[in-house]
Amino acid sequence: MFSRLRSDIQCILERDPAARTRWEVLTCYPGVHAVILHRWAHWCWTHEFKWLGRFTSHLTRWLTGIEIHPGAKIGERVFFDHAMGVVVGETAEIGDGCTIYQGVTLGGTALYKGTKRHPTLGKNVVVGAGAQVLGGFTIGDGARIGSNAVVVKPVPAGATAVGNPARVIQAGADVKREQVASQMGFSAYGVTQNDDPLSQALRGLIDNAAGQEHQIALLWLAIEKLSHPKSPGPQDCVPKDAALQEHFEADKLNQLVGK
Repeated sequence: MFSRLRSDIQCILERDPAARTRWEVLTCYPGVHAVILHRWAHWCWTHEFKWLGRFTSHLTRWLTGIEIHPGAKIGERVFFDHAMGVVVGETAEIGDGCTIYQGVTLGGTALYKGTKRHPTLGKNVVVGAGAQVLGGFTIGDGARIGSNAVVVKPVPAGATAVGNPARVIQAGADVKREQVASQMGFSAYGVTQNDDPLSQALRGLIDNAAGQEHQIALLWLAIEKLSHPKSPGPQDCVPKDAALQEHFEADKLNQLVGK
């Protein structure tokens, strides 16, 4: 019991720059209190003391602002940072080393008892502030859920999900987390330096349109040359409004979409 508590406190000291001492973490961090009380509530729930487990969970919500169903499974070194308004459903599972910020919901979409209704988080998952993870699917190890994302389908290990509905960004070998993440060992609020996939798609469309305009201009230039042979005669077949020069401002549009 005390070894797990020391581990919980140590993981907060490693991940939160604002944490100064173990005593401060133990007395002033509601995330620690919620985890400690949940372990008691979960023991009651699994030993058929259902009402006592629910009542302990209710008191935990009142004291910390974090609502964790006593049936939920929480691993070791889980850090609820700030965590006001966090809701964790009955069949949710949170793996070792996860970090969950305020306003997160690990909720369900099904109403059938006895089914897997809530998500499973793998190891070292970061769920950003305000994110909603809804359904009985799995978030892979090391995945990141961006702030305010609404995730309704599985996220592969090491990937980042952003947006509403969430779009998955695959983690690349050369992708670097923000500088703070490299120092702290995790990505605060689940952000990434990778581009949003919507921006990538828009830039792809812009580049494609610019390439098409370039090809059309080349075609008109070729037609203009063919319509003026050495022999005299009215053989000009190029329309007056033909675009012989490119006018598509791809760079300016890309700046509007975002770098």
